[in-house]
Amino acid sequence: MHDDLFQAISTLVMHHSPSGVEAEIDHYLLAQFRARGLECWLDAAGNAIAKIPGRGQGAIAITAHKDEIGGIVKTVGSSGRVDVRKLGGSYPWVYGEGVVDLLGDRHTVSGILSFGSRHVSHESPQKAQQEDKPVRWEDVWVETKCTAVELAEAGIRPGTRMVVGKHRKQPFRLNQHIASYTLDNKASIAILLELATVLKQPALDTYLVASAKEEVGAVGALYFSRNQPLHALIALEICPLSAEYPIDDSEAPVLLAQDGYGLYDEGLNGEIRQAAATAGIPIQLATISGFGSDASIAMKMGQVARAACLSFPTQNTHGYEIAHLGAIANCIPILKTYCETVEPA
Repeated sequence: MHDDLFQAISTLVMHHSPSGVEAEIDHYLLAQFRARGLECWLDAAGNAIAKIPGRGQGAIAITAHKDEIGGIVKTVGSSGRVDVRKLGGSYPWVYGEGVVDLLGDRHTVSGILSFGSRHVSHESPQKAQQEDKPVRWEDVWVETKCTAVELAEAGIRPGTRMVVGKHRKQPFRLNQHIASYTLDNKASIAILLELATVLKQPALDTYLVASAKEEVGAVGALYFSRNQPLHALIALEICPLSAEYPIDDSEAPVLLAQDGYGLYDEGLNGEIRQAAATAGIPIQLATISGFGSDASIAMKMGQVARAACLSFPTQNTHGYEIAHLGAIANCIPILKTYCETVEPA
């Protein structure tokens, strides 16, 4: 069950897309949209967009950000060591020591995210990481075993992006769950691609937006929503599973009422709840903090009047994430029903 969805997400995960360096997944997404016969393009902000013409006047957008968190190079040392800092909400202790990819201008260089040896005394700074404090980006480095000339020839420089290496990025199946880095938000992109397949006659023009640079401020969604008048904007996202939130790890997607950027639109949420009921899909409701989406940020900035966030419960968010494939899959009929029945303003 859900084998095709697992494979679709796996393919997306294996396309690197750190914020601002998203060309690898852009080529794939545009090819997928074209294969489905849709008008599609890459806009000036880097959003990959497909348009499905509607029956009536007006437009809605469904966004799923295509960028992932990771690191950004600060300095390139002469001995093949590269210092990195966070890109988005990443932490080195989440990744652990292991293979990372440095996406150079000309070549990708794989290296090892390194924390230093364990067999040391208090004379070595690594001892404090064992006993006193968490590992910070300032405490770690990427060991490449390349010369400075070799790194320069590959185009490794300050600003180069670092992501978890493809060597260890392949998703893992846990019965009806998928476990992987970057389910945030490659699983939502898989939903977007399936909507591109099954949504044929929406009520309004429907823009499927694989948004750029969400992890560093929803840059792509803000640009798109500023330039395209919208009746509604719905973001697809993960939803953190935590004891503080009354959310079950189940097949039921989660509709957010509020997040760290403010309230979502009650009227739009009511329409989505009705679409879920019509589709026969159970839905969970939650208010969460320490979180924002394309939709809540765009609404807070006054660029859309009505915004919502439909999500799926996820463990270990911004780490090695785990989500129920059924919850991901159930977002599709909810959104299809909404898009086919929404009334223009």
